[in-house]
Amino acid sequence: MHAFAALFRSLARQVEQGRRVAFCTVVGSYGSTPQAAGASLLLHENMTSEGTLGGGCVEAEVRKQAFELLQKNQSGLLTFQLDHDYGWDDGLICGGTMKIAVSTISTKDQLTPFLHSATDLESARNACLPIRISNQGAAEEYRLHIEAPARLIIAGAGHVGAELARLAANLDFDIAVIDDRADMMGPARLPPPITPIVGDIALTLREQSIDANTHVVIVTRGHANDEKALHAIIHSPARYIGMIGSRRKVKLIFDDLIALGVDAARLEKVHAPIGLAIGAVTVPEIAISILAQLIQIRRAEKPTRIEGPLPPAPGT
Repeated sequence: MHAFAALFRSLARQVEQGRRVAFCTVVGSYGSTPQAAGASLLLHENMTSEGTLGGGCVEAEVRKQAFELLQKNQSGLLTFQLDHDYGWDDGLICGGTMKIAVSTISTKDQLTPFLHSATDLESARNACLPIRISNQGAAEEYRLHIEAPARLIIAGAGHVGAELARLAANLDFDIAVIDDRADMMGPARLPPPITPIVGDIALTLREQSIDANTHVVIVTRGHANDEKALHAIIHSPARYIGMIGSRRKVKLIFDDLIALGVDAARLEKVHAPIGLAIGAVTVPEIAISILAQLIQIRRAEKPTRIEGPLPPAPGT
């Protein structure tokens, strides 16, 4: 489950059980700070929390001040200068400034935007969450924009494919692994939330709904399967296509596909050999190099995470 969707569902459960929660979000981040705008933390009545604002002294102080607001059923805007008083866990001084919006949620009516956002994220849609607070006696609203989970399709459930799927499961990827070997698709190798799909690799790839938020990794068990898999999705709008293999193997496959009518310009966009050049040798290292490249591509664009402060929407 997407990290924010899980946070919102947890928030809803607490309020439905009659407990207050404080939703704390970084709405301003200037200079050197441990977390960028959009980082969020959920503070419970028993002082436990979910999520993080970066740890260290500043998070401890946020928890303290947010708990005071929680007890009073109030909201507010907290500002922290990260100097000698609020360093990181290792004692380094960040030198930046963080602004934290604290919104206490105590009624079921207040849950509506959180539930809508959770549903959007669970349906692979971007979400926009309004965060309403009182700042120095005036009502303010911020909007937290949350990207939908990126889809990751891994063609091949061998050692590299399975390792990559397990590593990516903690990074807000919606993961499917395709292979025609049913004996390699069990939960021991591909535990939830990974979705195993048993079937002919190329045919199954053609059946997938691939959009601009989809990443495809081709790590099948052989040259012929890799070529068929790449041919199946080369004309898709996938944000990322990567294929494992040596430069010689990649050239042979590209030459074959060009002979079949594939435009060479499309093949130039394929990341092959796959992964960042970190000197990876072992299976875990190769999987990490691929995952690092996926993150690099995914974070190349930096969308706006926070809007505001804005006047509250009418009727709120």
